Amino acid sequence: MKMKMILSLLIFHCCLIHLVSAQLLQVGFYNTTCPQTETIVRQAVQNQFNSDPSITAALLRMHFHDCFVRGCDASILIKSIGSKKSEREAGPNKTVRGFELIDKIKKTLETTCPSTVSCADIITLATRDSVALAGGPNYPIPTGRRDGLISNAADVNLPGPSLTIPQALQFFTNKGLTLNDMVTLLGAHTVGIAHCNFFQDRLSPVPDKTMDPTLAAQLLKTCAKSSATAFLDQNTSFTVDNEYYRQITLRKGILTIDQELTLDKSSAPIVTSFAANKDVFSQSFANAMIKMANIDVLVGSAGEIRKNCGVFNQKANRKVVN
Repeated sequence: MKMKMILSLLIFHCCLIHLVSAQLLQVGFYNTTCPQTETIVRQAVQNQFNSDPSITAALLRMHFHDCFVRGCDASILIKSIGSKKSEREAGPNKTVRGFELIDKIKKTLETTCPSTVSCADIITLATRDSVALAGGPNYPIPTGRRDGLISNAADVNLPGPSLTIPQALQFFTNKGLTLNDMVTLLGAHTVGIAHCNFFQDRLSPVPDKTMDPTLAAQLLKTCAKSSATAFLDQNTSFTVDNEYYRQITLRKGILTIDQELTLDKSSAPIVTSFAANKDVFSQSFANAMIKMANIDVLVGSAGEIRKNCGVFNQKANRKVVN
């Protein structure tokens, strides 16, 4: 009984720390210290989006991959040092892109407000702005995150594209997210692409019966080249909307996890709801993105404000590996 009580107190303490940390974030955190912050980020993202609308998918993926490892602390941005591999070098992150844009924004902010705006907040704000530019919701996002002090490739353990719904959900619940959050956040696939090797097993040697046969035949031709990719949303590929859900209800999901959303009885009703009403999805997406951006954030005096997003500040306690 005593051990159970101690365990309950520890769980409560951990949850309380997470809640307090999230509460220390606030919309307009830099209004006094660096009032140009959000304008600078927005303009840089706008310029990038004008020439490359796929930046929305890139930033959504970067944000997700960052938050699901050590929390939203920009540890994904750290470059490896010699044989010490950072998160950036982990297998799932080798195709993550958008680093140059984050570095560009950071350079401008360091000139305007030195050592003030965290790289973690830059990722968060840039992702929000890119979603809005792609037709998605323009949600108010709290800021005040600080940058992490550790980046270790071995820490990277992310949900894969071939998981079942229960398997994938475990990753999300471990981060304090719900089934609805998971189904919503997978809606980011509305602007994503996948390399053929991630779904080749659904095409050959025998086409997956859960995939629309016309789509399967089309993808088989597309994937004749091993380096080929396919849009996860075959219709409005650069727009953040509910078309992804409409397509997977028609058996046009590309990845296994996409199609599983409509096949699993727990997630299917959520998919149906989003497919039927774009406004319902849009609001849910805004809420889920805000919630994800609160995962294990560093605030107050924790962590640091990096001067260069790819490198820890020069102090003895900064390390690439544990």
